[in-house]
Amino acid sequence: MASHRIFVVLAIVATILPSISLATEHVVGDNDGWRIGFDYSKWAQGKTFQVGDTLVFNYNNAVHNVFKVSGPQFQACNVPVAMVNNSLTSGHDIVVLKTPARKWYICGAEGHCSLGQKLVIDVSPVMLSPVEAPAPALTGWRRSNMLWWH
Repeated sequence: MASHRIFVVLAIVATILPSISLATEHVVGDNDGWRIGFDYSKWAQGKTFQVGDTLVFNYNNAVHNVFKVSGPQFQACNVPVAMVNNSLTSGHDIVVLKTPARKWYICGAEGHCSLGQKLVIDVSPVMLSPVEAPAPALTGWRRSNMLWWH
């Protein structure tokens, strides 16, 4: 009975660990980074963003920044005055995607958002692999019941 419990625990751990360790690091814009003149909609197309993944924004922090905004702010390319102190400005910002939802990011530098320096993504919950039922135990079997081929 104890070995069955251990097997069940190991099966659960084996199912959960790959999904945790498979978090993806998405470098926004790949080698181009976060800048004007890049199509971030096209970059995000076909990518899967899940809770636990990270976005890495690489950019020249003397010229650019990153703001997480709402949908209407994204559409209007508007950074409200109350958010001015909430920008990411390191030039190498890592954003952990903690919740499933649509997320919007823009550059708050004058005119950059309207020139396309903006990103919208949909973050999905972590998808766990379905757990397969364990194979039935061979209880009651003896070696004499098995066929041995030489």
